[in-house]
Amino acid sequence: QVQLVESGGGLVQAGGSLRLSCSASGRTFSNYAMAWFRQAPGKEREFVAAGNGGSGRSTSYSDSVKGRFTISRDNAKNTVSLEMNNLQPEDTAVYYCATDRNIWYGTGVAAYRHWGQGTQVTVSS
Repeated sequence: QVQLVESGGGLVQAGGSLRLSCSASGRTFSNYAMAWFRQAPGKEREFVAAGNGGSGRSTSYSDSVKGRFTISRDNAKNTVSLEMNNLQPEDTAVYYCATDRNIWYGTGVAAYRHWGQGTQVTVSS
């Protein structure tokens, strides 16, 4: 049974930073792509960032977070992180990590079968 557990969400003022973590269990994920998505109230789940399996050096970001967010992975710990800087109120959402049996990342929701329960990020103005 694949399990993903996110942590690190919270309330932060605009311009602040947060670091989200996603811990994976049930399988070794070192060879599989991992991604972060987010969903704001009343909106569809949207892509935030992804990295390929293995080194994770190949990454992709949505235009709205490029230059502010950084995805990274620690294969020894089976974790993926999302460093978020210069947060803005429009970044407020529930953030989800996701993975699937593919070394190459996708940017669509349908590319991932395994999801965490999400962690709330709230940015006040």
